Amino acid sequence: MSDLGFLQKLLEGAEVEWMPLGTVTAYEQPTKYLVQSKNYDDRFSTPVLTAGKTFVLGYTDETNGIYEASKSPTIIFDDFTTANKWVDFDFKAKSSAMKMITSSDDEKYHIKYIYHWLNTIPSDLVEGDHKRQWISNYSGKTIPIPCPEEPEKSLAIQGEIVRILDSFTELTAELTAELELRKKQYNHYRDQLLTFNEDEAEWKPMDEIGEFIRGKRFTKADYRDEGISAIHYGEIYTHYGVFAHSTLSKVRSEMADSLRFAEKNDVIMAGVSETVEDVGKAVAWLGEEKVAIHDDSYAFRHVMNPKFIAYAMQTNAFHDQKGQFVSRGKIKRLLIDGMKKVKLPVPFPNDQEKSLAEQARIVAILDKFDTLTTSLSEGLPREIELRQQQYEYYRDLLLSFPKPAEVVEA
Repeated sequence: MSDLGFLQKLLEGAEVEWMPLGTVTAYEQPTKYLVQSKNYDDRFSTPVLTAGKTFVLGYTDETNGIYEASKSPTIIFDDFTTANKWVDFDFKAKSSAMKMITSSDDEKYHIKYIYHWLNTIPSDLVEGDHKRQWISNYSGKTIPIPCPEEPEKSLAIQGEIVRILDSFTELTAELTAELELRKKQYNHYRDQLLTFNEDEAEWKPMDEIGEFIRGKRFTKADYRDEGISAIHYGEIYTHYGVFAHSTLSKVRSEMADSLRFAEKNDVIMAGVSETVEDVGKAVAWLGEEKVAIHDDSYAFRHVMNPKFIAYAMQTNAFHDQKGQFVSRGKIKRLLIDGMKKVKLPVPFPNDQEKSLAEQARIVAILDKFDTLTTSLSEGLPREIELRQQQYEYYRDLLLSFPKPAEVVEA
């Protein structure tokens, strides 16, 4: 790669000083940028951000307290998880645990260089540690600053590293933007497909379609490499998609008599979550074996196409109904007696053969969209993953400055 040879020439003879992140950065609390309304709509213009995997939670019409990252780009940093994102567009913040990180001196330290370096630091979070990570941990970690006594040359070197790495991230960003567009198209098309004329479908309460079966408790201490296949409620919204044939987790075999199981074609629902959006999220279980389910989840047993039901439970129509039956404490909990009243469309209810054929037709169409937008073996997510791996390889190569033995991390 010719850029690497050029960079080696640029670095020739340059001294590197390892400086604390707390010295080269400044941070701001998000208090005055926090979104007030949860009335998100894609038609609104200002994104609401989290530093986590979701990143853009939605869009708000609020006009006050907007962080103008289009004028001064920033790193958003989750103070509890250490997840972070580069942001160069205006936004509102969702969480008070998020910090906005900027350069302490733009004439010495390139904020995008700091961002790239930040993501080479391995996570050393300890489970159950609720400290604010930036002040207690990350601000003491060190970053290599080339020839800090010559700020102009230092910025040139930092800027060249940023230019090379950005050439990789730009393609990833283009693919990610295309993926987001495809997801919006998919969501719109899914809702359209699952909207029926009166003579085509009947909207029936879920307790008329099937029955809810609550799982039984197991804990992390019960997990094993081999044992009974199990689905924990949290995995439904962090790991699984619309359907699954195998499980992420297994629990102790000797627990069999104390567990409750979902069967093939059941739809498994998360009973609790930290957000209204995630509670009630569903995965159609298509595996041949029975699978243990946690007591904060439910198996919905029915005679319809399981993937049709799982797709129907992603629609805006379903979420609007579901929202009436979710407790609104810190932990959101599904009120299952209310959920029994939520209605799902049953196409051609008086002709089961025709109904199942129509369900299968809709599922086949939605499966194609789902593959394009979620599959890690094909489609856009796979392409994005490959580009990310390429970026990480060159990032680690470009930022592999030797660290003197006397440098001690926080």
